[in-house]
Amino acid sequence: MGFSCAYIPIGVPTFHLESANALFEQSANLLKSIDPGIQIPNELLLSIDKLNAFIDTADPDYVIVQNATFANGAYIAEVLRRFDCPVLLWTLREPVIDGTRLRLNSLTGAFSAGNMLCQFGRPFSYVFGSPDEAAVENKIKAAIAAAKLRKNLRSLRVLQIGHTPQGFGFGRALDAEMMTVFGAELLSVESRELISLAKSFSEEEIEPYYEDAAKRINGLDKIAEKNVSDFARLYKAYADFTKENRIGALSSRCWPDFFVDFGTPVCAVLGILNDLGIPASCEADTYGALSMYAAAQLTNRPAFFGDPVSMNEQENTVTFWHCGMAPCSLARTDTGAAAGVHCNRKIGPTLEFGCKKEKEVTILRIGKKQDGTFRIFAANGEALDKPQQFYGTSIVVKTESDASALINRAVTDGWEPHFAVAMGNIKTELQILAQMLGIEFLEY
Repeated sequence: MGFSCAYIPIGVPTFHLESANALFEQSANLLKSIDPGIQIPNELLLSIDKLNAFIDTADPDYVIVQNATFANGAYIAEVLRRFDCPVLLWTLREPVIDGTRLRLNSLTGAFSAGNMLCQFGRPFSYVFGSPDEAAVENKIKAAIAAAKLRKNLRSLRVLQIGHTPQGFGFGRALDAEMMTVFGAELLSVESRELISLAKSFSEEEIEPYYEDAAKRINGLDKIAEKNVSDFARLYKAYADFTKENRIGALSSRCWPDFFVDFGTPVCAVLGILNDLGIPASCEADTYGALSMYAAAQLTNRPAFFGDPVSMNEQENTVTFWHCGMAPCSLARTDTGAAAGVHCNRKIGPTLEFGCKKEKEVTILRIGKKQDGTFRIFAANGEALDKPQQFYGTSIVVKTESDASALINRAVTDGWEPHFAVAMGNIKTELQILAQMLGIEFLEY
């Protein structure tokens, strides 16, 4: 089922209805421009009876409750009683201050609603301002995007291929936690199952996968023929398995299995999967894959996945890197995504490139605190026009905040060594998502 949002403008008829109705029309037009499918009543809901009549027609995944005028706590209580979904509370700015009557008194109504939301123990987001204000529009867009992501998480199937290597247990997920915190279903298979599937294909079966990869990756013909053939086998195995099992994101074990047991790395396969809309992380980091999924859903673009490996205080930059599994679409246009060999194992193909510049990026991580509860990391910046920094794939981020302070705080706060870099500014969306999920949000 698709995502459904409802706009609920509440109030009482004793205030200045000409002002309230004008703002109702403006608000409805704004919301329809953001989400054409939003459910909107035909008129202001100026009594509990009218509120209930509209509620009877709605089945939302998200509600935007606006105090068109003052309304007491009974209105929001009715909404909360009927709908078990996240809420955005919207206060309208008082339209006129001229020493005469109070036109709306929306803000006092917001206090009544906020008090009741807290009494119900329901997390909610809040926005103050008129529908013609850019900040209001941006906050509502972010809130609806976060609500859509929350809905999509509840139908997400995450695949965990193999176990995390020793010392990388931070990425290991439990099916119960994945379900109860995020609503997603976790499937687990051993890496040998994908290797066995890859070995079963004929040369004819893998030919289309080689041809597709050759359009994405430069220089495959320079890699040993057997390795390229085995790479195409892995590509088909991963593509088939994700399609047949309706997988929306995955984490995959990589070393040592694919080097030792198969003789060819899985890096480039994961990079292509990201471009195909299946967020994929390596080193079996399942919460890294979940972070990439959130980034991709909120930006409609694949995310970079990697380790923070270098900092330059003079440039105020942090470099993120991994062995060679970034999405090909992120490669610099002057080089494209090139094929290479793994920096340590000297076996290919891996992906080799620096990422192109991006005006706004968000560094993020869905991770765990020391007590086992979840939290979200977010920091904004821009991706600079920098060439490949090391063998593998790299992206250089100039952070909005002081890079040295960011690194110091992130290390001392105990964050995991893998991060996603989203192509866009999604910090507000992540903050609202954290509220909806009831987990901690930390801005760096």
